[in-house]
Amino acid sequence: MAAREFDYESTLEACARRDERAFQALYRQEAGQLLGLAISMLGRRDVAEDCLHDAFVRIWQHAARYRRELGSGRAWVHSILRYRVLNALRSGTRHIDMDDGFIERVLDEAPQAEAQALERSERRLLRHCLQRLERPRRQPILLAFYRGLTHEQIAQRLSTPLGTIKGRIRAGLRALQECLQA
Repeated sequence: MAAREFDYESTLEACARRDERAFQALYRQEAGQLLGLAISMLGRRDVAEDCLHDAFVRIWQHAARYRRELGSGRAWVHSILRYRVLNALRSGTRHIDMDDGFIERVLDEAPQAEAQALERSERRLLRHCLQRLERPRRQPILLAFYRGLTHEQIAQRLSTPLGTIKGRIRAGLRALQECLQA
C-alpha cells in the first residue's frame, strides 16, 4: 500500500483554525527533517533544537498568515525554520524569544518507523536530484540552504555577479522541484 502524500496546505489551514491534531501531524511529518537541516547549518544539536522549537511555536502562532497562492506549505514551514537558524547564526547565541507550554503538550517526538523510512527515501531522492544539477546551479543552492549564506555572500564567495547567482538559484530550484515531482 502506497503512503498518501502529506497535504501541507490543508494542514496549515487547519492549524490556523487551532486544530491541535493537524499541528501534531505537521510536527510528526517535518520535525525530523527540519532538525537535521538545523543541525547541518548550525553544527550544534542543542541550538538546532531551540530553533526547531521556536519555529514550531511561530508556525502555530502564524499559520493564518500562510497563503496557498503564494507557494507550497512545505516551503513556508521550511522558510520559518531557516530564518530562525539564520538569526541564531547571526547572533551567535541560543536566544529563543518564545516559550509556549502548548508545544510540550502536543508534540510526540518519537518518530514512527514508517515516517523514518519515508524521510530516508525523501533524503535519497533529494540527494539524487541535487546530484543531477550542474555544479553552477547546485553550489549556490547548497551554500544558501545548508550554510545559510545570503545571495550577496554567495556571489562574493564564488566571485560571480549577484544577478547571476540569483538566476542560478531560481533555475536550480525549479529543476529540483521538477525532479522531486517526477
